[in-house]
Amino acid sequence: KMKPLVSVAVLVALVHISQSFPRFYHRGWLRLLREGDDCGQCNLDLCSKVMKCPAGTVPDECGCCFECGNVEGQICDLDNTSRFYGLCGENLECKLNADERKFGDTPEPQCICKSQETVCGSDGKSYENICRFKEELHTNSKTNVTIKHEGPCATAPVISLPPQDAQNFTGNDVIFSCEVSAYPMANVEWKKKGKDSLLPGDDAHVSIQARGGPQKYGITGWLQIQGLKKSDEGIYTCYTKNEYGEAFASAQLRVIDQVILDLTVKVTVSSRITNFIIDDEDYYDETVYIEEDYDEEYQSGRYDD
Repeated sequence: KMKPLVSVAVLVALVHISQSFPRFYHRGWLRLLREGDDCGQCNLDLCSKVMKCPAGTVPDECGCCFECGNVEGQICDLDNTSRFYGLCGENLECKLNADERKFGDTPEPQCICKSQETVCGSDGKSYENICRFKEELHTNSKTNVTIKHEGPCATAPVISLPPQDAQNFTGNDVIFSCEVSAYPMANVEWKKKGKDSLLPGDDAHVSIQARGGPQKYGITGWLQIQGLKKSDEGIYTCYTKNEYGEAFASAQLRVIDQVILDLTVKVTVSSRITNFIIDDEDYYDETVYIEEDYDEEYQSGRYDD
């Protein structure tokens, strides 16, 4: 009578462990319970029906029935004779994670797509690789979507990370950044509201940079203003464009005059009169008209020069 109770207790413990550590969940504890079982004679009529496998099906440990293969990024068995974590699905192979080794971690075997080439679906969406494409089909039941061609779909630029509002004191530096994804690759340009020419122009304390990434088929642009002056205050816009379209996003820069702020503090300390203190809110009363005039244009990113 004790044996059934012990078996139940072991099963409950294994389920609890598998839920606490998801990477061990994929059939690992079931395989432990089955360890030592004899496969016996293959009877296809006893096989369970397998449905909705994002990575397709693979033979089970007995080589009789089929089960869902592991998807990309899932832990797997390097040795095909071992069936603890399971086999990788279609177009996938089990490899040690090189990134973990690079950072000094103990590498784990994971399913990696044999082809890392981006593909374009007939739905106009770019997929990281053929494995992600098939995974998406099974997950979202996109039965009518096919591969249009290898390589990403041609798209107009999309600003994935727009510049953010900034505030700093005169004499300090500020940097705006703008991340864009597009294919073909787009360029990134900067402009300040009220000025016709693109930045940096002939202004020595303003500089721009751009490089590819961080995402595939992406580009990041930066605008740096060194030694801030009160005249640098305003709205700055990131423009991006390729042959299929354009996009833009704006951010506002506020500059606090350090000289006036220091003078105010000295007067306040020496006179002990607190009503001479100029806090940020009072100091920016003169910019209220900017917020009212620019509000609609600033939020949309559109404005007329």
